[in-house]
Amino acid sequence: MTDLIEDLRWRGLVSQTTDEAALRAALAAGPVTYYAGFDPTAPSLHHGHLVQLILLRHLQLAGHRPIALVGGATGLIGDPRQSGERVLNSGDVVAQWADRLRAQIEPFLDFDSANGARMVNNLDWTAELTAIDLLRSIGKHFRMGTMLAKDTVARRLASDEGISFTEFSYQLLQGNDYLELNRRYGVTLQTGGSDQWGNLLSGVELIRKAEQRSVHAWTTPLITKADGTKFGKTEGGAVWLAPDMMSPYAFYQYWVNASDADAVRWLRTFTFRTREEIEAIEAETAERPHLRAAQRTLAADVTSLVHGAGATAAVEAASAALFGRGELRELDGATLDSAVAELPTADLVPGETTLVDALVAAGLVKGRNEARRAVGEGGAYVNNVKQDDVERVLVADDLLGGRHVLIRRGDGTSPWPPVRTRTELNRPALAGLAGAGRDRCAAFVQVRTIGVVRATRATRPGCRPTCEPTAFCVSYQPVAQSRPARPESADANEELERTRSSRAEVQPAESEGIGSI
Repeated sequence: MTDLIEDLRWRGLVSQTTDEAALRAALAAGPVTYYAGFDPTAPSLHHGHLVQLILLRHLQLAGHRPIALVGGATGLIGDPRQSGERVLNSGDVVAQWADRLRAQIEPFLDFDSANGARMVNNLDWTAELTAIDLLRSIGKHFRMGTMLAKDTVARRLASDEGISFTEFSYQLLQGNDYLELNRRYGVTLQTGGSDQWGNLLSGVELIRKAEQRSVHAWTTPLITKADGTKFGKTEGGAVWLAPDMMSPYAFYQYWVNASDADAVRWLRTFTFRTREEIEAIEAETAERPHLRAAQRTLAADVTSLVHGAGATAAVEAASAALFGRGELRELDGATLDSAVAELPTADLVPGETTLVDALVAAGLVKGRNEARRAVGEGGAYVNNVKQDDVERVLVADDLLGGRHVLIRRGDGTSPWPPVRTRTELNRPALAGLAGAGRDRCAAFVQVRTIGVVRATRATRPGCRPTCEPTAFCVSYQPVAQSRPARPESADANEELERTRSSRAEVQPAESEGIGSI
């Protein structure tokens, strides 16, 4: 039988544990009741929380009993960050976000089996805790030297901004959570990210002193990319799990754009494939990298895990249709909207904008003469249909879902040859491509409202020199496109503001022969 800790270490889910030999023995004797906490400091979980959810599920599949704690109390305070004091959110906002987090956590765990999961909210016991109780029953077991030595606290104390007593006291509340769960449900293991090691140890020590019992802590490593950069950030924003903050299409594209090295490693961490399956995919990716087996498997598995198999099927159908391998009009409006939402924008007026206008506006040709030649030579497509009328006008009947039109530019014979390499595009990189002339390979532009055409394009290295496939998605909307409401929290607003620009990094798979700007 495979050792559970060693298997999870192979998957990149073990950073530190307390007394590993004792923990291994406890897991072997099983079942162990364990928990992880999730604070509602934003309206959605993100990529970092996903690692904890996957660890919870692995342990449950091994026969242990999970408890997922939503921090209705600790979310009112917030764990100290490396820099900057958190903005305190209102009780109503935290309660609303706690409900959203519960809904996101539930699909990961089994609540009906013999070792069924339990969901708890630490506000249930913290709300009743008086200041005197906190100081006498909890505070007396904490030592100032230990609390001050914690990395985040030490950094904040050394900074000009310092740290408030509110955030400094967070570790008391998290330690008390472990104590309460130990008393109520016999919890003997807490898991968290490696940055939470100090807070986890606070609970371990509190239980040892208050109850004279030994319990365990387990942290997961910080997930990084093969180049050493931080995993899970787009252009300064998080990879959100909520579909109204990051569409399933964008979520899928994030994973499918992983490098070969990252995709293979992340298959271990973020999927439940067996070691034999992952090693077979790794071998296939090494032998035939252009097929991107690791990336496609990773994207499909993680998207299904977070959003469901139906969402993954819809995303894959949308990708195929957008790249000329499916029927665009068969896509449902929501999937189509989420797909083109990841594309750059420009504008059109149905009944007035011509195909030639669109090709020029998109930057797919140098000028109107070249656009007319492209159409005449069969190198232009509207919604995947080849066009030969140089006077073609884009009309209301061309609108997909009432507001989108897909324009492609090819060489007239092979509009979508395979592309074997990819590029990581970002806004600074795009600036250097302005006026670069006709680009080989692919680019998308989306139009959302009537107005001046805004078009951007980008060179995609590695394309065959004989092809010039490009695409331009123009869209029309008589009213402004709706967006998810921004949370009433300056703290979460900071994260969401960064997320606004994150779409620039979400690109379609390299094997699709298209680059999303």
